[in-house]
Amino acid sequence: MEHGDDPGTDTEPEVVAEQAAPAPPKRRGAILLVTALVWFALDLVTKVIVTATLEGHEPVRLLGGAVYLQLVRNPGAAFSMATGMTWLFTLIATGVVVAIVWIMPKLRSTGWALGLGLVLAGALGNLADRVFRAPAVFQGHVVDFVSVFAPDGDFFPVFNVADAGISVGGVLIVLMALLGRDYDGSLTTKKKVAE
Repeated sequence: MEHGDDPGTDTEPEVVAEQAAPAPPKRRGAILLVTALVWFALDLVTKVIVTATLEGHEPVRLLGGAVYLQLVRNPGAAFSMATGMTWLFTLIATGVVVAIVWIMPKLRSTGWALGLGLVLAGALGNLADRVFRAPAVFQGHVVDFVSVFAPDGDFFPVFNVADAGISVGGVLIVLMALLGRDYDGSLTTKKKVAE
């Protein structure tokens, strides 16, 4: 009897027909950080240019009146809402920043990374204004300068690059959620089936 002929002494490992679990998607923290850095820099540069060139000037009409550039110092939230609540928005923006930094190590979705990067940049851009601009620390007024279809925010509130980042990032995050994509790269529909 040759080695391996006796079924009781077979030493070859059995081939298991199990599929190996697919590797999780790569971490996307770098995408979030690069997006946030670029958008924050764009916000900062545009605010520096606007404060240096538009202070005390009439609105600049662009694209046949579709866009007006004008300097507005906003003591309220995004799009000039809730003026007089600057301290509260400073706390909220700080909370948003902390939450995004907490999620970053678990982030494995490119869409979520882009969306959260834009929201992070917007929160940091407006937070920087609230902390460092007049009239006082943590009560600073945000520099807004884009008015669409009419000057003075008559058609839509005056906003800035940070506000646009928060809005576009928020829409992207909602879209990812509606498509069933979670920030960790998984599909929420697969999670529900597994439960």
